[in-house]
Amino acid sequence: MAQYARGAAAVAVIRICNPPLNTLSVKTLLALQQEVKHANIDPTVKAVVICGANGKFSAGADIKLFSSPDLGNGPSLASVIDLIEKSDKPMVAAIESLALGGGLEVALGCHYRIAHMQARVGLPEVTLGLLPGAGGTQRLPRLIGVPAALEIITTGKHIRAAEALKLGIIDEIVEENTVEAAIHLAERVSGQPLGPRRLCSKQIPRLPNMEAIIEEALVKVKKQARGFLAPEMCFQAVEASLHLPFEEGIRKERELFLFLLSSGQATALQYAFFAQRNMEKWTLPSGASWKTAAPRPIQRAAVIGLGTMGRGIVASLVKAKVPVVALEQDKNHLEQGRGAVMAFLGGEALRMQQNNQMLDVQKPGLLHFTLDFSSLRDVDLVIEAVFEDMAVKKEIFHKLSTICKPEAFLCTNTSCLDINEIAAITRRPHQVIGTHFFAPAHIMKLLEVIYGQHTSPTAIATVMSLGKAMGKIGVVVGNCFGFVGNRMLIPYRDQMNFLIEEGSTPEEIDKALEEFGFKMGPFLVSDLSGLDVGWRIRKEQGLTGARLPLSTPPRHRNGIRYSPLPDILCEKGRYGQKTGKGWYQYDKPGGRVPKSDPWLHYFLSDYRNAHNIMTRTITQDEILERCLYSLANEGFQILSEGIASCPEAIDTVYINGYGWPRHRGGPMFYASQVGLSTVLAKLQKYAEANPDIPSLQPCPLLQKLVALGSPPVSKWSSFVESQNSKL
Repeated sequence: MAQYARGAAAVAVIRICNPPLNTLSVKTLLALQQEVKHANIDPTVKAVVICGANGKFSAGADIKLFSSPDLGNGPSLASVIDLIEKSDKPMVAAIESLALGGGLEVALGCHYRIAHMQARVGLPEVTLGLLPGAGGTQRLPRLIGVPAALEIITTGKHIRAAEALKLGIIDEIVEENTVEAAIHLAERVSGQPLGPRRLCSKQIPRLPNMEAIIEEALVKVKKQARGFLAPEMCFQAVEASLHLPFEEGIRKERELFLFLLSSGQATALQYAFFAQRNMEKWTLPSGASWKTAAPRPIQRAAVIGLGTMGRGIVASLVKAKVPVVALEQDKNHLEQGRGAVMAFLGGEALRMQQNNQMLDVQKPGLLHFTLDFSSLRDVDLVIEAVFEDMAVKKEIFHKLSTICKPEAFLCTNTSCLDINEIAAITRRPHQVIGTHFFAPAHIMKLLEVIYGQHTSPTAIATVMSLGKAMGKIGVVVGNCFGFVGNRMLIPYRDQMNFLIEEGSTPEEIDKALEEFGFKMGPFLVSDLSGLDVGWRIRKEQGLTGARLPLSTPPRHRNGIRYSPLPDILCEKGRYGQKTGKGWYQYDKPGGRVPKSDPWLHYFLSDYRNAHNIMTRTITQDEILERCLYSLANEGFQILSEGIASCPEAIDTVYINGYGWPRHRGGPMFYASQVGLSTVLAKLQKYAEANPDIPSLQPCPLLQKLVALGSPPVSKWSSFVESQNSKL
């Protein structure tokens, strides 16, 4: 609802009130409309300040409203903004904390805007597969020009108050009471002409090279969108503001908004939004949940190992203002790690300073580098981040179990190793937990939180709370080789390699996956991360096959097909970018620009001839189906085993850790959108043609869901629970 009050000197104050973020629900819009009408007809009111309750302006329209049956039962946001803009009394927006989406559109309908210096503004609708649908695409270009408006609207980025002032989005920024400052501004402008302040009647700022700017912007948007509709629709709406009168531009904006609203992409993005939000409400097969486990405060943490991953974890903890002890095995590694961490933090401090924030990396006690294991005696939590070697990790955890205080939590940053085996070496298995960070850890958001057989709910709650403080998206998963993300990657990568064997190329597969929406194809990603990383793990697991004999049947182990191609490349020293050669070639070791490698294509031809493989043409559809459906198929198996509590957990992992295009909703959601019966039929087809590839055999859970009529993704978890309860 909205609250109406009289300010000083006949200034009315209208507060948008719908905690916690004052979202614009049907009831809130109705109340806001009524209060604006009241102020307009009250002869004692000379000006109006619109603000938000509890120090927040508005986070915009309630997402659930988009699919609500109540959508047509009240005033539209556009009509309320139109009422505000056409008022004969000055309307001043007092922006505290945030004005996002519809919240900023309300502020743009006001005649003046004033903001607290810590406030953020933006139009993030594109991140939900939509565009600003209440005049934002028409008013913002008229206020700040087309180029700046395009950048804000097509990216959805948030703008700090200082930058918003420079752009002209707001008129003033203040350090103290924003509402009082807005009242004073309203008093000053009372009686002044409002025509020039109404954005609906303002002309677009013209630039001499406008057409060239528009063409360049369109190329940029298309390149970044990769099949994502909303950025291009946002572009079209802003372009309409340049060529059409305001009212016609509004109609065009509405037409594009409704098109996006009905698209599957908007549905996928909203699903992804709520899926990620729900990850905080984790549950375990035992029934323990976030509601019954309280996190313990972490006053001091430690990180063991200052390699690439450890450095990023240290930086993330410091950014979260958690004091850290950083431990290394020798002085050389310690100093290298120190230099890298301080470089990370120096850059972050500079960025924060530009946004009127502060990070004091020199604060006493915040960061301590050491070679002394005894420095860990008093920490509340340790994150071990050494390389993936079970023997080394067990040695460290045995030592930690002796040195750390009994209540300290012991975390292992591992991408695939057995948490139970590590915990068994300690005196406190209930305090041991997996924390799978993603590289670079100071940038990547995902954190897989892996519980073992004895891990306590308190340990999980504590790590989830710490992860949130570090700006991570925590997803609680069960213990198995590879957990959720990397386990699903195994059949996906197998299909990549098998398709290469059968006649495709890295370029064709990367192109197909990039056109699907991935920012980088899988072979480019492999070169970037290093082929030797997976090779080392396969060797430790006894899974490598570079030296398999060429006898019949080739490329098999125990009747199961295996591709030794990545192993052979590694044996030849082709690790990817770091060596200048991998699936592609680079101009030098460490080079970033990939080029097709003639050597690789000759090698693949010789390999196929040696194994009597008949090369065939492989379509883009087959590439996508075999890669993506095998990925989802493993996801169904993970669900059936209880490794992931729900399909939303799997999708959150893949969107935030593996580059899955957000507008596709995640592999499980994508399978539901394609149609489970279609996925099942395709898997059966490919399994029949390739009986030696078990990952193509449809998971029993997928088959059962199809037999049930393919229920929506939101119903899968309850079905799995009911099935498991019968066992």
